Amino acid sequence: MITEQIINDCTAWIAKRVHGTGKQKAIIGISGGKDSTVCAMLCIKALGKENVIGVMLPNGAQKDIKDSIKVVETLGIEHYTLNIENANQAICDEIALQVGPVCEDTKINTPARVRMTMLFALSPMFNALVCNTCNLSEDTVGYATFGGDGFGSFSPISKLTTDEIIAIGDKLAEEFNLDSSLIHKTPIDGLQPLSDEEKLG
Repeated sequence: MITEQIINDCTAWIAKRVHGTGKQKAIIGISGGKDSTVCAMLCIKALGKENVIGVMLPNGAQKDIKDSIKVVETLGIEHYTLNIENANQAICDEIALQVGPVCEDTKINTPARVRMTMLFALSPMFNALVCNTCNLSEDTVGYATFGGDGFGSFSPISKLTTDEIIAIGDKLAEEFNLDSSLIHKTPIDGLQPLSDEEKLG
């Protein structure tokens, strides 16, 4: 089947990419949505679950954080929760103090960039590569933050559309005994109340 071939190709590529840099591990920001969940499952198949680290990065209170916890606990991977609220606020406060009121785009994009800074800060501690979880559909419409979720040391699903990710996610969820509703949930970045669909229009 095409889905199985995509999974096999992705896992082989991940292993080659990570091991080719002399690393053994991958570190992933876990949102509880399909992209990070599929990336985590692919990395487990490629590297072994002992070599995958999941990091939850709420900005203050995050109402769907339980989904992220369900992912890391079901997959059985090492995981941490780092709240970015104070770091994000400190950046905005310093800008406001030294430059002036923070504009809306800065407020929207800074948390995503702080999240990526956290992942890259952790990566040498685990001798791990940071996984970029963006997909082709997002990149095509420009729905990624440069320096934020659009960054990473390797990008296993960047050539896959949302439909393809859902298809391989369903198959992997069955293999890992993971609640498939996580693959089909409405995407939301956890940084503001609107879903991705509502923000895109």
